[in-house]
Amino acid sequence: MAHPIPAGHHAITPHLVVKGASEAIEFYKKAFGAEELGRMPFPGPDGQVKLGHAELKIGDSRLFLADEFPEHGATGPNGSSPVTIHLYVTDANAAFDRAVAAGATVRMPLADMFWGDRYGTLVDPFGHNWSIAEHLEDLTPEQMQARMAAAFGGQPCGSE
Repeated sequence: MAHPIPAGHHAITPHLVVKGASEAIEFYKKAFGAEELGRMPFPGPDGQVKLGHAELKIGDSRLFLADEFPEHGATGPNGSSPVTIHLYVTDANAAFDRAVAAGATVRMPLADMFWGDRYGTLVDPFGHNWSIAEHLEDLTPEQMQARMAAAFGGQPCGSE
């Protein structure tokens, strides 16, 4: 009997739609060290072969992606996306620089954040947002609140 969650997968797996899935796979390999696990070509309505499904592995997580199929309501961000894919890494500086060198655009440069991560955000060439973080220190909620107040020049949330 099959396990409800396939081996090697987590309960949540991002599934991106991109215009140019094959190019996106190559970008994710260069930018994030993705390993391609498989791809499934699919005939488009115009006879052109598209990627109906592809699976990548980044770190210990999987990422699904497919080409746009607008006739089925599957389109990429086309300018902006409300979603950010968060990627924890062991060396944020190296990972961030690698992604930028591969063609990502910096939205927020890396910085040490009040919650204990080195963190920055990027947009990939296909319109998807990524945050890259390296966890530097474990903090209590109270420590984070105090640091947030200091960072924003005010009182911790909920204080009078």
